[in-house]
Amino acid sequence: MRILLIMVLSLLGCSGSIDEPVSYFNVETPRPFGYVNGDEIPQRIVIETRSGIRLQPGSLPAKGQINRWLNLNQVTVKQTGRRYQIDLLYQVFYAPLEVKSLTLPGFTVQLSQGEKSISQDVPAWTFTLSPLRELVVRQTEQGEYMRPDVPPPLLANTQALYGLSASLTVAALIAAYLAYLYGCFPNRLRRTVFKRALRKLAGLSKADMEQALTLVHHALNSLNGQPLFSNQLGEFYRRNPEYMQISPQLAWFFNFSNRYFFSDGMIAVAQDFQQLKDLCEQCRKIERGSR
Repeated sequence: MRILLIMVLSLLGCSGSIDEPVSYFNVETPRPFGYVNGDEIPQRIVIETRSGIRLQPGSLPAKGQINRWLNLNQVTVKQTGRRYQIDLLYQVFYAPLEVKSLTLPGFTVQLSQGEKSISQDVPAWTFTLSPLRELVVRQTEQGEYMRPDVPPPLLANTQALYGLSASLTVAALIAAYLAYLYGCFPNRLRRTVFKRALRKLAGLSKADMEQALTLVHHALNSLNGQPLFSNQLGEFYRRNPEYMQISPQLAWFFNFSNRYFFSDGMIAVAQDFQQLKDLCEQCRKIERGSR
């Protein structure tokens, strides 16, 4: 009988904890010292409740000024099941002349279960605030002596200089390439016309004679600055006397080109194509100054 009575009393004693609306409550705060004017102080409140109990957000402190030296900058509520995490971020605006003890005010969190209201008190929290100036101010003959602030460190600008140099280099290369494409270096272009023609002729054969003749015509026209015809060779030699040494080959070229394009039944042979390549090679030697 006595054992049964003890078991009943034990169950009655445990039933109170089971019916508690708040199963877990904790206020997490940082260190209570070492703060100065303008510092922010975080505070976290963790509440775990029984099923069916909800937090009333309107019972939390509102953002804004709490008193003349304390602001509440942020209020965040995160719910995970029956667990509520309330994060508050205070900011202190107080400039004490000596170490001073201040208090974050407490408040009451309201919970609800249906129409029933449940209160949970959040206690006040005390911390210390330190002055920004020396506790004992040194004096000189001229009066109060204040130490100057430490000069701020200079930011490294090495990466910025490297980036600027690389950008300028790329811009200069692009500008030079565009100038080359638009013919701003005519002398340079004139010294590579037959080089480009030879490179293209290397991929052709006697079956491509029409394209090969067109390539050489284009090279001579580029060198002349305008279309060059056989009756204009005298003027061409006057402006480019170095090409006078291959005048027989140039005369052959214009004669052969006229017969190929304007005569019926003209058939090109391998010797004609080789003679055309030899002409282009001689022009290339003159172009680069080796003949």
